[in-house]
Amino acid sequence: MKIGILQCDSVRAQFQRQHGDYPAMIKALFSQVSPTVTFKTYDVTDGCYPSDIDECDAYITTGSKASVYDAAAWIAPLQAFIIRLRSEEKKLLAICFGHQLVAQAFGGKVKKSNKGWGVGVHPMQVTLMKPWMEPPLATCNVLVSHQDQVEKLPVGATLIAASDFCPYAMFQLDDTILAIQGHPEFTRPYALDLMGFRRELLGEPLYQTGIESLQNITDEQTIARWMLAFIDPAQSAIVAS
Repeated sequence: MKIGILQCDSVRAQFQRQHGDYPAMIKALFSQVSPTVTFKTYDVTDGCYPSDIDECDAYITTGSKASVYDAAAWIAPLQAFIIRLRSEEKKLLAICFGHQLVAQAFGGKVKKSNKGWGVGVHPMQVTLMKPWMEPPLATCNVLVSHQDQVEKLPVGATLIAASDFCPYAMFQLDDTILAIQGHPEFTRPYALDLMGFRRELLGEPLYQTGIESLQNITDEQTIARWMLAFIDPAQSAIVAS
């Protein structure tokens, strides 16, 4: 299986030597659960897209510091590409910024949350179990880092998981798009450094709560298994072995 990484931003320069860039994080995540997945990166902020949509079996977005409603010139073409992926039934895994852009592209609503920043480890309650969600979990923990979030689901979306902080934490569109607000590709050390960078912005109470939450077990490998099985049910046997 070949997955195209739609890179929507880069890790801040001061963190790249230790933590790598977003595509490296995504590759590391999936390599933990499947030896058969390969990747190709497309820097969509620089207008780089596949010359043929079938260059890859599926696509995945990275997160971004940008907001989906910003006027940055690269966002509208990415939204158009996402619409095309769905129309051609090409699988897409949409993380954080991508999760929000999918919602915006298909009639949902995204805005800065009145709850402020979400950071650290957040629990998601699974609201609907799907066949590709193996092994099943009633609740899964994931690292998060966002101010914006989906306030209204896109037309035709099925809610998969919710949290107290983010009511639309994971959703599915048709059998084509799986979108998640959290960052299963993040590591605890990177989340720790990112919160440290934003400590003053977050405020001390939220910063301390976020740091303490890093003691909680996270379920990024299970989420990665779900993602691969969503793309291709045959992957279930591979990632389970």
